[in-house]
This record gives sequence, structure tokens and C-alpha cells, in this order.
Amino acid sequence: MYDIDSYHKARTVDEAIALLAQNPQAIPIAGGTDVLVRLLQRNPDYRHLVDIHDVAELKNISMEPDGSIVIGSGATFTDLMEASVITSHIPVLAEGASWVGGQQVRNMATVGGNISNGAPSADSAAPLLVLNAVVVLKGPQGIRHLPLHEFYQGPSRVDLQQAEIMTALRIAPDDYQCWFASYYKYAMRDAMDIATIGCAAACKLKGKRVSELRLAYTVAGPTPLRCWKTEEKAKGAVADQALLQLVGASVLTDLRPRESWRAPKAFREQIIKTLAERVLQKTLNQGGVCL
Repeated sequence: MYDIDSYHKARTVDEAIALLAQNPQAIPIAGGTDVLVRLLQRNPDYRHLVDIHDVAELKNISMEPDGSIVIGSGATFTDLMEASVITSHIPVLAEGASWVGGQQVRNMATVGGNISNGAPSADSAAPLLVLNAVVVLKGPQGIRHLPLHEFYQGPSRVDLQQAEIMTALRIAPDDYQCWFASYYKYAMRDAMDIATIGCAAACKLKGKRVSELRLAYTVAGPTPLRCWKTEEKAKGAVADQALLQLVGASVLTDLRPRESWRAPKAFREQIIKTLAERVLQKTLNQGGVCL
């Protein structure tokens, strides 16, 4: 059924790195929800596998003494939806996880795989971007920490070096404490469909004004994207209907929606503007600003 040339099962991260270093053609497999599909399609780039599914150190979800939240790359989307650390402190990530495929897929698919494949439609990407998540990478040269928005390099391309593995995602306390956040995925079907557009917003308020805004999208460009220009325009603005209109009018200056068989560019642009207002309004409502 699967055209596999070599398969090795790693027990630790270091063993996985060593196996990947020995075979430059090898790639890691965790949940397999993406890799096995590629194998069924006879993709030659997926014929050499290093199995990291049972590496226990990649599955941890915890809060460190300083308040930083650490999410192991091997944590599944079901893990994210059920972990009290996530649901209590960064529920926007559990919200994003709930949109991934069906229950069977969420039970197997991992957050590390969702990010590492570089897909612009990854449901975890927009929530993690507005949380200022940092990717932790380990390889033969040691450990690197990279902001998630720098990890993405282009369509299906990420800054993952030879024999390097994403071990975790880190979220600092300053990036979730006193923040309100929400996520919404628009797809042609209500369930088990790739996003046409996904949008996440995070907001910190000072009274009725926006102290800081973060806005991120999936499928609005070649990679998941933050809306840096729009975020800057919103700083210090009064949280009212005028702010929603400003953000809705500005987001397309940050994004590069494309024409595709899944949805025309003009349609994506309309959804992008609509979601900007809808998701921001939901986020402001969490902060007690009812519009």
C-alpha cells in the first residue's frame, strides 16, 4: 500500500536527530495524517521515514514557573482541546484545534506536524501567530528558538534544517496574560474541510482603547500571515464600530490572497474583510466591550 524504502522508530529526540542525520532523505513522521496521504500519492520525497510518534518528551503540555506555556510538538489536537493549561490560559488555541478535520484526525494529527509542513491553511497557525509563539528546534548543531512568523519561508517551506526537529512551541506570559483572543475558520463545509480563510485576533485593552492588537490569517497568502500594518493602525484606537471598519478596510494591505480552484481571489478578499470585523468584535466582547 505504501511505497516506503526505509523506516526507523526513534525512542528519543536525540536518537531521531541521529537517524535523520544518517539519511538526508529521511523525514520525521508523528501522527502521519499528512505524510501517509503523500505516500498514497506516491510522492518520492516521503519514502524514508523516522517515526517519532512515541517519543514521550515531545508530548508534554505544561506551564513553567515563570508562566511560560510549553507545548510539545507531538501533542495532538485532541490533547490541545483537553489540556487544562490550554483551555484555562490560551483557549484560542483549543478553539483552533477544534476546527481540525474530524475526531479521528484530531486524535492523531500533531501541532508540530501542522506547523512544520508549512501549509498556508494550518488551523493552528493563526492562533499561534497572535500568541507570538516561538518555535523550539533541535538538531545536530544544538537548539534554536525562532518566532513562528519567521519560521515560515514560503509555500510549504519552513526554516527547518537538515536533521532538525521541532520539539516544542513556547508562549511567554506577556503574550497571553491580560489578552483576549478568538479564532474563526471559514470553509465551504462546516466540518472536515480545508479553510477557505482562517482568522485569529488577540487584543489587549486599556479602558475603552486598544492597547495592542494582533491579527493573523491562514490561506490569505503563501504562508500564514500577521497583519503588521493594520495592527499598528489600531494601536490607541477607541474600541468601537469605527475601529472595526478601520481594520476591515486595512487588512488587505497586509495580505496576498490568491486565485485558486477552491475560491476566487475577490471572494477571499470579501471573506477576509468580513472576518476581520467579526473576529475582532468577538474578541472585544470577551474584554467587556459590547459592540
